[in-house]
Formats: sequence, structure tokens, C-alpha cells
Amino acid sequence: MVIRGLCCSVSGRNILDEVSLDIAPGEFVSIIGPNGAGKTTLLKCLIRVVPCQAGEIVIAGRSVRDYGTKELARLLAYVPQADARHVPFSVEEYVLTGRYPYLSPFSYFTRDDREAVDAALSITGTAGLAGRRVATLSGGERQLVMIAAAVAQEAKLLLLDEPTAFLDPRHQSDVLSLLDALNRRRGVTVLMVTHDINHAILAGNRIAMLDAGRLVYDGAADMIAADGVLERTYRKRFRFMPHPQRGRDIVVPDVNRDEC
Repeated sequence: MVIRGLCCSVSGRNILDEVSLDIAPGEFVSIIGPNGAGKTTLLKCLIRVVPCQAGEIVIAGRSVRDYGTKELARLLAYVPQADARHVPFSVEEYVLTGRYPYLSPFSYFTRDDREAVDAALSITGTAGLAGRRVATLSGGERQLVMIAAAVAQEAKLLLLDEPTAFLDPRHQSDVLSLLDALNRRRGVTVLMVTHDINHAILAGNRIAMLDAGRLVYDGAADMIAADGVLERTYRKRFRFMPHPQRGRDIVVPDVNRDEC
């Protein structure tokens, strides 16, 4: 995917300002930045939900403007922030909706569709939930099921908007482990928006950071703590320490009280 000079305005306010990114097949890129930086808008521009006033988005050598809806959906899948609490389907039925790019008018699900859904449920560890109603699942289970629907879509580019938000530590770990497996074992390109700086540092090898709609950092995840770019962008002081397993500098939580 190639993003060149992307500009987006909503109600006269600039949301994205000359954003350019090259994302190679098989990369895992985390997008971070303060509230209102334009992270979610960037993803929505990529899937054509939000129109851009200038710039270009190219996937597989073609502008996204030239793709039909189903044709584009075979190339990229999107997992939004919405938590699917009110989806009136079973898990299996919901994951089947990921097969819509392959359906023609008046057609029904084929053996290939069923096999893709079974594979997606297996990969995401949600096969045991297949008969459950989506509305009865926990937040972590729903997030895995939403990713399963994207996996069933069989796109090689996966966009996720804060996939670990509001999840407990175990389910956060489950989601990140799943994304790592999809990226490393299945070659899926992952573009993940997150507010968790440590997840961004540890999950992939590259971070892109937005501030007020502009790209202010695009580089190695293990270098994000090196030159004060986090402090300048978030306008606060950060403390770092090496992760005991990965060795990368991660953010240490503030205590916000005087030492005794």
C-alpha cells in the first residue's frame, strides 16, 4: 500500500495534512498519536468511508478509487472500534458475513465459504463459540470474533482500530498474539491503530505517529523512545526501561506522587 500526500477535512477542519506512508507486504505497522491526531480517520480514508480532498492511496498498483466495493474488500479487511454487542447473529453467522466479497446476487454460501469460516474460527480460537449469540460474549471474545470475520474475508491487508481497547490483560494478550500469528505465519499485512504505546513498541517492528493530522514519526518501533519524539508529541515526560524479554525500551507508568 502506498499513501501519498493524503489530506482530509471534515466540517472545515483539517484532520489529515499531507500524510504519506509506504507499507510493504507482510509488515506490521502500529499507528499511535494523541486524541484527535487523525488515526481513525486515516483508516476510514483507506476503506473509502471518509473522502479525501487530496492525495492518493494505491493498493496492488491501483488507486483505491478504481476498485469496486467487493474487489477492494478482497484486498483489505477492516476491524472497527465498534464492539458488536447488538449484532443479532450467532458467531458462525457473523463470521460468515466476512465472505460477502465473494458472493454474487442471489447466490448462497458455498463449500469454500464454509471452509474459510471454519478456518477463521480455528485460527482465532473461537470455534467453541460458533453456536453462541454474539451479544452474549464477553468483550474479549467479541473482539476475537470480529477479527475472525476479517480473517474469513481472506484479505492480505488487515486494518484494526484499537483492537485491545477496554479489554483485560489476558484478552489483550490473546488479541496481540493472534495478530502476530496472522502476520508471521500467514503473511497478513497489519496496520493497527492503538493508544497503548507499549503495545505499539512490542507488537510490530514499525511505528507511524500522527500529531494534529501530520506524520511526525515513521520508523523502527525500538527507536521511538530515543530522541524525545514521544515527549514532543504527547507534551509530557515519559520514563522508560528495557523490556525483560524483548530488550526494547517501554514506557513505565507515572506514579504521580512524591517519593516517601
